[in-house]
Amino acid sequence: MTRFERRPEAIDALDPIQYHVTQENGTERPWSGVYNENKRAGIYVDIVSGEPLFASSDKYESGCGWPSFTKPLIRDHLVEKTDTSHGMMRVEVRSRHGDSHLGHVFPDGPPDRGGLRYCINSASLRFVAREDMAAEGYGDWLDQVEG
Repeated sequence: MTRFERRPEAIDALDPIQYHVTQENGTERPWSGVYNENKRAGIYVDIVSGEPLFASSDKYESGCGWPSFTKPLIRDHLVEKTDTSHGMMRVEVRSRHGDSHLGHVFPDGPPDRGGLRYCINSASLRFVAREDMAAEGYGDWLDQVEG
């Protein structure tokens, strides 16, 4: 299995929005992210470490303006932290190995799918299409992605 880690060269390659979101705990504007409307089969990985985070089969349209997922692909690849910024009490979601800020998790997701909504910034992710997963070293997760 591939080893995932925070890669300085990946951080150096981030565009200003990606850097702001992942390294400065920022948020992209709603409806502006490249993956908000993505419906292709595949997985979403941390843009800094490459660690697999979410499967397209767990993505859904929540209407919030950011990609939303019902659960992580690998629970251990996420770290949840209390976030009291902006006068709110929220649960921040970060990648374990890349330490990238991803977004937040809320308890208002689809009840029939666990009730959680992982509201994630597109700028923190890289999408790997199902047909490219094996070649890019993500073949172990093909069974997690719809056909």
